[in-house]
Amino acid sequence: MSKNLIFPEGYSSPLSFRDTQRAIKLVKDTFQGKLADALNLERVTAPIIVTKKSGINDDLNGVERKVTFTTKEVPGTAEVVQSLAKWKRMALKNYGYDYGEGIYTDMNAIRRDDDCDNLHSIFVDQWDWEKIITRQQRNVEYLKETVSKIVGVLYDVNEEIKKQYPVLKTEICKDVFFITTQELEDMYPDLTPKQRENKITEKYRTVFLMQIGGILKSGIKHDGRASDYDDWSLNGDILVWNDVLKCAYEVSSMGIRVDAESLHRQLTICGETEREQYPYHQGILTDTLPLTIGGGIGQSRLCMLFLGKAHIGEVQASIWPPEQREEFAKHNIFFL
Repeated sequence: MSKNLIFPEGYSSPLSFRDTQRAIKLVKDTFQGKLADALNLERVTAPIIVTKKSGINDDLNGVERKVTFTTKEVPGTAEVVQSLAKWKRMALKNYGYDYGEGIYTDMNAIRRDDDCDNLHSIFVDQWDWEKIITRQQRNVEYLKETVSKIVGVLYDVNEEIKKQYPVLKTEICKDVFFITTQELEDMYPDLTPKQRENKITEKYRTVFLMQIGGILKSGIKHDGRASDYDDWSLNGDILVWNDVLKCAYEVSSMGIRVDAESLHRQLTICGETEREQYPYHQGILTDTLPLTIGGGIGQSRLCMLFLGKAHIGEVQASIWPPEQREEFAKHNIFFL
């Protein structure tokens, strides 16, 4: 049994199974429309499998094992996507989008090495979005402006959901507190990265934690990031305080994507310059792919937050360790 499991004292779901399913649909329908309006995005269809040789599957922290298989007619190895960070950027070019325009899609993935706990599942569902920007917009100010728009959508959708289901009590703070991982380490040097996140998010309710991926002064990373999609100096996580679980709750990982200079630098740091041969990486190094900003926003994560749930299994049909399902049932937490 995982040591990270949380059993909120006195918990019971505020919604029945049937109302939960209705509310999930309401959350998803409402959020994606408002997000598209706020960021000028259009919905597109995206793959769940890609070829290994394409190099466009997301490597996440660089250590996760992908789900791979071969097929009857397609040569080589196929991979189930882990996210679509690279694919989206290529799609923007191939589909003819221009500056200020973007796309979003329903991204369904398998992350076989993810933990199974209150917040994590091996099945991942999120809205992946990407938008073309100019060279002049590759700065912290534009990143913060985009984050504030997304948080505004979170706030508005939460208020709409509560109007439909008054029993729900989730509160979202519209005012974002921006801080870098190094500033956070300087503030709480004796805490672990996760403890720092909890401390700052409990205080400010909504936090954008910036500059994730590089080595801090302590000699460790706050968290891992793949070397070839986010620019580590221009990325971050949106964290909100979860009143049910009493912890910092990540709803989005996002950032301004690498350009030629930052891609080469980060690949060099990670000892991964051999990736520069892939078509995706060549597109960045030769400036044939557009400069972009993008991210992923967890669908089940948002449903869990807005609907006051204690476990992601209450809003998502997946597979779980049998003993975990049984243990949560003892604490009045029942999975779909």
